[in-house]
Parts: sequence; structure tokens; C-alpha cells
Amino acid sequence: MKLVGYARVSTVEQNLDMQVAALKAAGCTEIFTDHGLSGADFQRPGLLCALRKIKRGDMLVVWRLDRLGRSLVDLIQTVNGLSKRGCDFRSLTESIDTSSSGGRLVFHMMAAMAEFERAIIGERTKAGMEAARARGSRLGRRRSMTGKEICEAWRAIEVDQLSVAEVAARYHVHPKTLSRLFREERLGQAN
Repeated sequence: MKLVGYARVSTVEQNLDMQVAALKAAGCTEIFTDHGLSGADFQRPGLLCALRKIKRGDMLVVWRLDRLGRSLVDLIQTVNGLSKRGCDFRSLTESIDTSSSGGRLVFHMMAAMAEFERAIIGERTKAGMEAARARGSRLGRRRSMTGKEICEAWRAIEVDQLSVAEVAARYHVHPKTLSRLFREERLGQAN
């Protein structure tokens, strides 16, 4: 049985070292990683490579269940997909090992509890937002650039031929944020 490891962190500021060390200590001969990618997206390059690499009789190993993913449906689908291919799954932190019937039971129970907890948090968040709205609070992010700054930024790109990255750095926003603000401004003008 070959152990294939998978490690993921959600932000670029986070570090994979602890997960990789734990996977090596568990005996993983190959480790695939995703850096700065959400667990909600199951189309991650490192995860897809790991899943392609695993053959019948192998085991996918993660440091913690949430490193594989956050959605109960996707977690179960991934682990069941491994099972159909004759592969097993192991989470080191939760001591889940689907090579045994007890491990499969624990996996399904842990995943169900995690989904239940997320649902409760979501309900509390929604209730809190509704209460804040009722008190007259404005929800959501504050706009990172004024309308005037967006026009200046647009001019810098169109007239001065600066790159989006250069202009975004000038206004201390991410290039994706700047592009989103341009789209929102155009939509606002169209209406």
C-alpha cells in the first residue's frame, strides 16, 4: 500500500510545513499541496494530481479532515470515489482510517457533525445580520476606492498604459479588486 499525502492552506500567509512534516512522519511517499486555495473548491491542482496518482490499494492521507474540504457532500463524494477505486482515506488528526469499517463509520459521523456545526454557525450569522439590519447598521465591506479614484485608476490604465497590477498597487488594492470595481462602475453607469 502506497500512502499519498495531501496538504492545503487557505491563504498565502499560511505555511504548509507542519502538515507536510506530519504526512512524512505517517509514511507518505508522495505529497501534493495547494497553497492559498479554499477548501470549498474541489478543483484544486494539488488535490487533482493526488487523486490521479492514487491507484487501487493506495491510501490518501491528510493532516486534518478540513484540509481535504469543507463541504460534507464533497468530502463524502471524494472518499466514496476513492473507495469505489479500491483506495482508502486517512485523516491523521481525527484518527479516521477508512480501511476499517469502524473508520468508515467515524468518518461519516465526523463529517455529519462538522456539517451540522457549520449550519448552526450559518444560522447564527444570518440571525445576527438580520438583527443588525433591524438596528439600522450597514452590512458588508466598505468600498476600498472612491468613485473619483476608480476613474483615475481607469485613466492610468487606458491613457497612461499602466498595468492593472501597477495601478492596483498604487491604490493599495488587489488587482482582482480593481477589476471588480471597474465592472461595478460600468454596470452602475449602464443602469
